[in-house]
Amino acid sequence: MYSSKIIGLGHHVPETVITNQYLSNLMDTNNEWIVERTGINERRWIDPKVDTVANMAAKATRMALKNAKLTEQDIDFIVFATITPDYFFPGSGVLLQRELGLDGRIGAIDIRNACSGFIYALSVADQFIKTGMYKNVLVVGAEIQSTALDITTRGRNTAVIFGDGAGAAILQRSDKPGVLSTHLHSDGHFAEELYVKDPGSSRPHAERQPEQILDTTSFKVVMNGSQVFKHAVVRFNEVINEALEKNNLKKEDINLLIPHQANLRISQFIQQKLALRDDQVFNNIMRYGNTTAASIPIAMSEAWAEGRIKENDLLCLAAFGSGFTWASALIRW
Repeated sequence: MYSSKIIGLGHHVPETVITNQYLSNLMDTNNEWIVERTGINERRWIDPKVDTVANMAAKATRMALKNAKLTEQDIDFIVFATITPDYFFPGSGVLLQRELGLDGRIGAIDIRNACSGFIYALSVADQFIKTGMYKNVLVVGAEIQSTALDITTRGRNTAVIFGDGAGAAILQRSDKPGVLSTHLHSDGHFAEELYVKDPGSSRPHAERQPEQILDTTSFKVVMNGSQVFKHAVVRFNEVINEALEKNNLKKEDINLLIPHQANLRISQFIQQKLALRDDQVFNNIMRYGNTTAASIPIAMSEAWAEGRIKENDLLCLAAFGSGFTWASALIRW
């Protein structure tokens, strides 16, 4: 059986920087309130005239391909993680395929696992490579959350959190260790603690058609923040330890932990729980907010560019989010 190695990383974020001060002009909030609860100072929001999920993903992909010394034609398959596709259907995987000029030559699938989406997508790509089906698989996480946010005091608990962006990784078949293992979990009992209800299919015709709806609150993000935090800190710790135990490793062996950038308080809690130093954990939520499925690949790309990931390092990825779903991956760089 083959191994899969990440040989290229890339990311793209929109140009528009949204500061906490800017949001305080739109709703009853302030910089101190946001930083204390989330750790976020600013985030990026798209320009709807310029940015799409697919074209941001394409820009991140081209950076990853350049770093991997490959071209678009070397890609064998696309695994695209997003919960904010450009269309309700088809998924953004085929739109990215079109952006890259690979029409009809390769397949593409979409993963809808929200904040855990990138690790789920990584796991899918890893299996394709390990079985010998593909050699080079593109794994992408990309999101546009800003256009769905309730930018009022009513929606401030979520409006201050989310940002837009894209990250990409190229996985390649290798005879050396790379992705050591991935671990995926879910518990649908908590689905409504963090979700967007509509446009859902299990509604009467009159309720499903947006042009007939006056109340659009069911199209906004609903989040029970305390429930999410309570479960996240437990599941993060569990799934990280699961990965370490699977590979007969200890937390001291981790060179860099890259958690999903949901909330700086969660990341700091996990760091304390695992007794990791600051240089063993990478956070960039301060600059980008929560970019959902894009957060881990953006963070990986930045960490690699900053020299925080070196050859033979042990890298741990971990995520928790809507579903509830949670996941981890252990990677030998």
